Parts: sequence; structure tokens; C-alpha cells
Amino acid sequence: MAESTIQQQRVVGWDKPDLDLSNAEWQSSSRGLGDVQIAFVEGFIAMRNSRRPESPSLIFTPAEWGAFVSGAREGEFDLT
Repeated sequence: MAESTIQQQRVVGWDKPDLDLSNAEWQSSSRGLGDVQIAFVEGFIAMRNSRRPESPSLIFTPAEWGAFVSGAREGEFDLT
């Protein structure tokens, strides 16, 4: 049986390195709720779906992460 691999496409302007997340220390929220985990790796913040940890992770710079967290706190992403 042939092995399948997920190849990440390079996006124009993508300036983030290919991080080795195999030894990342993934953290969940303090309440243990939700499906999102984050890890701090080599000066970047990685975010993944804890129910599908094999799926690709999103990678944020510290500035991007700060903007995301600020927006979430201000309700920018509320869908209700």
C-alpha cells in the first residue's frame, strides 16, 4: 500500500519556517475545553486541532498571535 503524504503548498509572502513540531509541548486551555491546542516553538506559535493532531498546524508570528488574541478578546470573531 502506498504511503500518502500531505504536502504544504508554499504561499507567496510565506515567511515562516518549516517547524519541527514532533517534540512540541502542546497546551490546551486552562479549563480543558475546546479542540484547540497551542505550542511555542522557535519563537513562533503553532495552533492545531487536538482531535486531529496529524492535520497541518497554523503557524503565527508573535505579532500575528497578539493581533489574533486581541481580536478574540474584543469579540471580533463571535459568530452569534
